[in-house]
Amino acid sequence: MNVLTRQQLTRSLKEGKVDPLYLTIGAETYLCSEAGCAIADEALRDTLLREFNESHFSLLSTNARQAIAAAEQLPMMSTRRVVCIADFAKLREADEEVLIRYVEKPVDSSVVIFVARDLDKRKKLTKALFDKATVIEFPPVADGEARAWAKDYLKGLKVAADERALGEVVTLVGTDIQTLRSELDKLTTAAGETKRITTDLIDDLISRSRELSNFDLTDHLISRNRKRALEILYRLLDDGSEPVMLIGLIASNYHRLALAKDLFTRKGKDAVFEVIRMPWRKQSEFLATLQKSNAAEIARGIQRIAAADLAIKTSQATPRLQLEMLVCELAG
Repeated sequence: MNVLTRQQLTRSLKEGKVDPLYLTIGAETYLCSEAGCAIADEALRDTLLREFNESHFSLLSTNARQAIAAAEQLPMMSTRRVVCIADFAKLREADEEVLIRYVEKPVDSSVVIFVARDLDKRKKLTKALFDKATVIEFPPVADGEARAWAKDYLKGLKVAADERALGEVVTLVGTDIQTLRSELDKLTTAAGETKRITTDLIDDLISRSRELSNFDLTDHLISRNRKRALEILYRLLDDGSEPVMLIGLIASNYHRLALAKDLFTRKGKDAVFEVIRMPWRKQSEFLATLQKSNAAEIARGIQRIAAADLAIKTSQATPRLQLEMLVCELAG
């Protein structure tokens, strides 16, 4: 099994190395998508007819044979073609066998990128992919990594923000990179000609999200206060917050809570805030939520949040209904 970090993948692509099979996997979907684009860009460098040599398939709406047929086609006026295959976690056995046969003997002139949030490691296809493909994993990012990404992103936009402001944004919106990018774009637009994001601007623009950021919603979920949790949820939705963004915020809070619970149990409260940075005025409130939480319940909550996120992204009922059901279950 060839497993690369994001940084190793970047170096490999800069050296012009492109493998025939990739598996990008993890909950951090934005960085996962970015990696897929980088692989395709290098594979199709100098290709004049890119649109004829790049295909994307979701196996929720397309069968595996069509995707593999595209992978087995010869490229058109190019040395390679790229095929991206997503949503293959729940396949019929016949479709799984089609994919396994290709993974065992890929076409030299094709680069096939498999994209998954999570996989059952007991399945034959999963084992084949981990054995044959180059694997890049994308777990949820930590606070520090999210701040570093935000800093680089704003640098590319030629917008300034000090460390305090970056920390405030991450605390408010969480570490889901897609959500973080969306909020940074809003702040950049609001900053206008000043090209500078300040804490005052952040307070003005994301003030309603503060309830979620300071673990108020998480506190009510942990405390099983369904009525208050739903009140906050409806307020955020009525303010125009997207369900996918709110799922990201809830997930970020739960992941941060899980990390903090472990640190608190093993090393005490000082160790918590060495790793999880937040304004001092919010620390007491966070510790109160932490002490009320249960590690097993947090773990179950993370699993349920992931399932709701997948349900929203695969159009199972409406996003708002999925979010309401999630909050009711977590606070039930």
